[in-house]
Amino acid sequence: MTPWIRRAIGLTAVVAAATSLVLPAQAQNRELRYAIGQPPSALPVIGGQAFAKAVAQATEGKLTVKVYAMSLLNMAETSAGLRDGLADIGFVLTPYFPAEYPHTNVISEASMMLRLMGDKVRGKEGLAYIPAMTEFIFTKCPECHEEFAKQNQVYTGHVGGSSYGLICNKPVKSEADMKGKRFRVGAANWARWVTAMGGSPVTMSANEMLEALKQGVVDCIVLSSPEIRNFGLTEVVTDIAMAAPGGIFSTAGSNVNMRVWRSLTNEQRAALLRGASVAAANVPFAYHRVENEVLDQMKKRGARIHETDPALVQKSQVFIEQDMKTIADYFASKHGVKRSAQMLAEFRPILSKWVDLVQTVSTEEQYADLYWREVFSKVDTATYGMK
Repeated sequence: MTPWIRRAIGLTAVVAAATSLVLPAQAQNRELRYAIGQPPSALPVIGGQAFAKAVAQATEGKLTVKVYAMSLLNMAETSAGLRDGLADIGFVLTPYFPAEYPHTNVISEASMMLRLMGDKVRGKEGLAYIPAMTEFIFTKCPECHEEFAKQNQVYTGHVGGSSYGLICNKPVKSEADMKGKRFRVGAANWARWVTAMGGSPVTMSANEMLEALKQGVVDCIVLSSPEIRNFGLTEVVTDIAMAAPGGIFSTAGSNVNMRVWRSLTNEQRAALLRGASVAAANVPFAYHRVENEVLDQMKKRGARIHETDPALVQKSQVFIEQDMKTIADYFASKHGVKRSAQMLAEFRPILSKWVDLVQTVSTEEQYADLYWREVFSKVDTATYGMK
């Protein structure tokens, strides 16, 4: 390197440093990149837009967020891409990465626990489970924060949808129907359920579901009904049965790159949490609002909506009870989660509390206010994620 190049580089560094002194971070407008691996019309992307709007409002436009739907990073790329700074905020599907997020996934995989909560949670599964999980991670899972930190991320809450059933291209409504069939699953709990009921689980990215069902690579997808619309499956789905297996898919909806988080002012970090709370309320509320609407539309298009065989539902209930121990044992032995059984025991009363809390919720605004009051408002952004 020649002397004049070294001098030029040195001068540039001095100018940059001087500029940073003259223009402190809080005086500069800034735009953050938010990667969501779902299609632009998908409900989580709409939730991401609500996140962006809330952040802009809270900062009077000084901090803005641009949502990149299925463009900047796909679902499989988001975790590492957020870690490496390719995005500033990311929709991180933790169940896709069991080795990186084992403590978080203990609770994610336990979502079929909802079927043990009684009838009053029906139709409100996501409304109860998502805030319960977020509260648990914020308050009772330091190991969860440690594993996010190892991925250079700061956790800002979960999002998720409505209850899972069987979305198929042929009738599958009983245990006999399941035998010999191939089922795309998005997490290990549903893979275990499929195996226990006589089917064969297939793991693939959600972005591949359409072609897999269209080409006959799989016979069914274990999925919630709104995802039929979100992933453009309308033309290939002919048969639906929603009474089993249950559970919901949840994910860290708006994790922030740690370096980005620490570069923001306290007010800007608080604005991101406000945005996260809005998205966390918007997404599950939207899923529950449209789940029956999607089923009605599919029925009008000629799809068959089946009643699930009661024997399959009963066998699923027995499986779920047993699977709570399986989850604890698996994560302890496979991923070294020493507190797995304790975590599930501590989580269950939090979930029960939220099942009760959401019984009187009738609007998204009520839900968002409840979520903010019970969880997000208690996070101290002056210290959270800063060391």
